[in-house]
Amino acid sequence: MRSFPRTARSRMAAAAAAAALALGALTVPISHPAFADDLKDKQKAVEKEINRAHDDVQESSKELRRASARLAEAKTQLADARTALATARGKLAVAQERDALMQAELAQAEAALAQAQSDLEAGQEDVAVQRDLVGDTITRLYMEGDPDLVAFASLIDAESAQDLSRRAEISAIMVDTQTRDYDKLQASEVLLAVNEDQVEDARDDVALKREAAAENLATMVALEAEAADAKTDVVALVGERASAQDDAARARARDLRKLKETERQKARIEEMLRKRAAAALRRARAKAAAAAAANSQAATNARVGPTSGLLQMPVGGGVTSPFGYRTHPIYGYWGLHDGVDFGGGCAQPIVAAESGVVISSYWSDVYGNRLIIDHGALAGAGVATIYNHASRYTVGTGTRVQRGEIVGYVGDTGWSTACHLHFTVMANGRAVNPADYF
Repeated sequence: MRSFPRTARSRMAAAAAAAALALGALTVPISHPAFADDLKDKQKAVEKEINRAHDDVQESSKELRRASARLAEAKTQLADARTALATARGKLAVAQERDALMQAELAQAEAALAQAQSDLEAGQEDVAVQRDLVGDTITRLYMEGDPDLVAFASLIDAESAQDLSRRAEISAIMVDTQTRDYDKLQASEVLLAVNEDQVEDARDDVALKREAAAENLATMVALEAEAADAKTDVVALVGERASAQDDAARARARDLRKLKETERQKARIEEMLRKRAAAALRRARAKAAAAAAANSQAATNARVGPTSGLLQMPVGGGVTSPFGYRTHPIYGYWGLHDGVDFGGGCAQPIVAAESGVVISSYWSDVYGNRLIIDHGALAGAGVATIYNHASRYTVGTGTRVQRGEIVGYVGDTGWSTACHLHFTVMANGRAVNPADYF
């Protein structure tokens, strides 16, 4: 976890400018003794990569992450539902346009059928008329004889050339009239057959168009139901999104309150550690004065000197997030990542970085299970180490521990997304880079 003091906005701008460098390696391999120099080099890089994209989602509570995930899911589902609604409405509009066209085509086909039926009826009447005429002709033939024979007989009976000519003309007219009656009947029957075919075709066309219109109507009904369901989904998801936004806002507000309380608690701890560091330094200097001639360890601790190698690493594995200033990945403000995050696995043993006394062991909503060990004076500074997010600790307040002794196990408590150890080194009540002490 980080602490986030107030600073000028210009530093925020510098952090934003450094964001392009934010995709560096997330794991720093640890090996001793070259580790110290390596981390010093990496510290310089970290100062340039202040806002790098590390997976520090753990800088918020699980409640906020759940609420944010729910909100993101609601937004995605809402977008999908709106797309589905638009698609359904588009399909419905196409079906409605097609229905209008098909209704027009059906009306046209029905009109064509009506016309064909009317033509058929007219044709049937015409055929009936022509058949009556032909029937009359046949009757006359039966009663009067074949017109050709009658005409021939009349020609034989002609008494003069003029009479012969007149009788011939009359006979021709009679024959032509009967021929026309037969021709008209044949033509009427042919036209009647055509009309019957047209009526049959028109009936088939109407039937097909009615079937297609019925199918399209069923499609429209289904699409209307689909559009109604999609609209219902959109309305429901709008409500879900609003609810998720409210939950996320409340979770964010709770997180900010917890952060402020954690900052106040941090200030109290820093003040306590400053006082303890001052007292430890006074004792170390007193011992150093008495043991200066013997060059004792107390004298060494009292003198300001190099810090490399003073502490051992509390867990194995690699560094997933180094010490340094950066922009908070969730809340966007500038602050100090006041320790080093070690990866590893759940339940991995945590050991004391140096001998000392456990001065505090408590629960923090942000840090989870916390343990603070006071190591006294080391290289001219009062040094304490803080262990965070453990699943549990095996030592309690007041316990004296030895360097390398197991004090707890890596966990996922507090604001954390995976098992890890957030390890902080305090020198004279101020957070310093742990890398300088390994």
